[in-house]
Amino acid sequence: MCDERPLFFDCKVSAMTHPFAVLVTALLFGGMTLYSFGFAAFLFTALPAPSAGATLRRAFPWFYSFVVATAALAALLWWAHDAAAAAVMAAVALSTVPVRQGLMPAINRATDAGDRQRFKWLHGASVVVTLGHIVATGWLLVRLV
Repeated sequence: MCDERPLFFDCKVSAMTHPFAVLVTALLFGGMTLYSFGFAAFLFTALPAPSAGATLRRAFPWFYSFVVATAALAALLWWAHDAAAAAVMAAVALSTVPVRQGLMPAINRATDAGDRQRFKWLHGASVVVTLGHIVATGWLLVRLV
């Protein structure tokens, strides 16, 4: 395995980074899944709708920052081991930035304006992106088994 790597690549570093690449990827998968299917659903059952919506609005920037940072770290850790895995994680990180910086504020503006149709469309787009990230990260983990 080490014979195939560039000269500057250290096999000891590789042996140490591979388990961390797997763990960081699993953290990303679990974090996205829990947030999407657990936290958001829980808020709407535990709080009145206006409070749940306000709480989610405050939490989403942190969620997207977590996704960007964790996916970027995973991409760096995978780089020495698996180019496809590194590319997938980099794609997750990079595609989350416009969602956090553009789509999320647009969803908030639609909510504030009372534009339910636009909100539904934009929210649906954010759900599709997040589900794509969960699927991509899950696929990466399943490849390891």
